Amino acid sequence: MKYTERLKELVHNKYKDLQIANHEFLGIGQFIKLSVITQFFPPDYAATGQLIEELARHLAQLGVDVEVFTGQPGYAFGLKSAPAVEQLGGVRIQRSRTAQLCPQRIRGKALNGILFTLRAAFYVLSAGRRRNVLLLTTAPPFLPILGYLAHIFFGISYVCLLYDLYPDVAIALGVIPKNQWLAQFWRVINRQVLLKAKEIVVLSPAMKQQVAANCPEVTDKISVIHSWADPEWIVPIAKEDNWFAQQYNVVNKFTVLYSGNMGRCHDIHTILNAAKYLQDEPVEFVFIGGGAKREELIEEVNRLRLRNFLFLPYQERLVLPYSLTACDLSLVSVDAGMESLVAPSKLYPALATGRPVAVICPQHSYLRPLIADANCGETFDNADSYELASFIRLLSCDRLLAQRMGRAARQYLQSFFTPQMISQQYFEVLLRAIL
Repeated sequence: MKYTERLKELVHNKYKDLQIANHEFLGIGQFIKLSVITQFFPPDYAATGQLIEELARHLAQLGVDVEVFTGQPGYAFGLKSAPAVEQLGGVRIQRSRTAQLCPQRIRGKALNGILFTLRAAFYVLSAGRRRNVLLLTTAPPFLPILGYLAHIFFGISYVCLLYDLYPDVAIALGVIPKNQWLAQFWRVINRQVLLKAKEIVVLSPAMKQQVAANCPEVTDKISVIHSWADPEWIVPIAKEDNWFAQQYNVVNKFTVLYSGNMGRCHDIHTILNAAKYLQDEPVEFVFIGGGAKREELIEEVNRLRLRNFLFLPYQERLVLPYSLTACDLSLVSVDAGMESLVAPSKLYPALATGRPVAVICPQHSYLRPLIADANCGETFDNADSYELASFIRLLSCDRLLAQRMGRAARQYLQSFFTPQMISQQYFEVLLRAIL
């Protein structure tokens, strides 16, 4: 059977037989000539860039012709530039010059994003002659507009990968007023972008509901595809055998880890108040990463004279399998009002570590049934610091319970959120996009 006929058969059967042999994936994948456009990509340590790199690599292994257009590193360890053109396995990477004007400030980030989008527009002009589908992320938020323009002027199909929902996030954070002309104009543009997109990918069921509420006409082409973690890269390591835990003297303390961005969408204060309840107990809170709320948290810890906190910067990729497992409990948090607008990618590597997970989130968050189904930890209301502290105290006293939850966490990840599983879901979306 010819590959084109096989392609049509998959669509007509609604992909019931997607668990086909790898050589068939390779054959079908050759019809997909994909351009991924995203501002962040390794050597940047931004989580979105790391995930896109893994996705591109796994799609290439499925036979997809993958090209990535990205910027020069803005959040890398000691690197201010990377090769303008690079071939990593089956993935071709093209990097544009990218300005980094006050990247820690909202206005600086917005301006940097606009400049990258303009450079990406020139890339699309050339890529349109040799690509048949674009995958555009919301890093920066207005990047999907390029897909709309490419479709209107060149007939190129595009898929929108929505990490966060804008302008909703900006409105919820008070960056722009709800009824301001910019917010209204942004919504109008978003609607047109979504209507013309071949497919739309969001990271959680709640995000799908929000997008569908904003634009009901696109409901049928929204796919929920979770983030992921590689359980072959992040494996459970006992703290006594972990050099990172030894280096920072947390082997003999019950260690609670928050690793990643401490951004405006994350609930940090519930954790801080829980730490106050536990300040006289052998519990250490380790915060690794950066973000808008990091300095605020450090100042508050110093003001309260808490001695059960350790702050560390972002760690290099090679260190992550050790830093992430140098704990007894992992923390994930989403601030009130953000449950349908963002999805924390830090959850999935936390599951891979084989440690229990404590999730702070609003009542209607999709994270609650997920954690309950996995039976790998507990969820807590925003501001419910006392219950969080009680859970930490319970696990510190009942190590068998902590071990049981940790094993369940890793098993759940291996069952649903591995790179191989997730890349096949993206593969299916791309197949639909080119037909």
